[in-house]
Amino acid sequence: MLKGSHESMLRQNAVINELQLPRIANEEELLSLEVRDELVPVSESRALRVSPRLDVTRRYCRRWTRQFLEDISEAYYHQFNKPLWVTSLVRTVEQQHRLRRHNRNAAPADGEITSSHLAGISVDFGKAPMLPRERRWFDRYVLELQQQGLVEAAEERRQACYHIMVSDKYEEWAANRKLEAPAAPETH
Repeated sequence: MLKGSHESMLRQNAVINELQLPRIANEEELLSLEVRDELVPVSESRALRVSPRLDVTRRYCRRWTRQFLEDISEAYYHQFNKPLWVTSLVRTVEQQHRLRRHNRNAAPADGEITSSHLAGISVDFGKAPMLPRERRWFDRYVLELQQQGLVEAAEERRQACYHIMVSDKYEEWAANRKLEAPAAPETH
């Protein structure tokens, strides 16, 4: 259902360019963005786990991407009583070059279809822990957001993950959705 394409990569890069986000070149730039809170930490919860293989210095993303992570993982946990697994977040250009040496499926580190991980707006979720019915739920959840222009998603075929780029529009959409939620009935 969530197929990646050249056009999808172009759309992801158009979002990065529109937001004037840098492609993070190296460790120094990454640390600078973290210190200025332009990249925020991702913490584990009952609903969200981070792969132990993901270095702690890479467990960061943009504020709106973290909001998406929190929302989707809570919805998934509510549905299935198990956490979602994050396998990748922010990367540097240096890291992307190294990754491409071992993973030919990885997006380039430069050009018109660079990896959106380089701007801190993307997340990869592991598919392996999901049962078929959980994948179907995940697909529907993400597809609905994609149809609203809030995410750009692809189910990776060669890697056991979903790649999802989150638009900055997600943050406002999520805030409005919470405001529109009906109030819980009062108990006496």
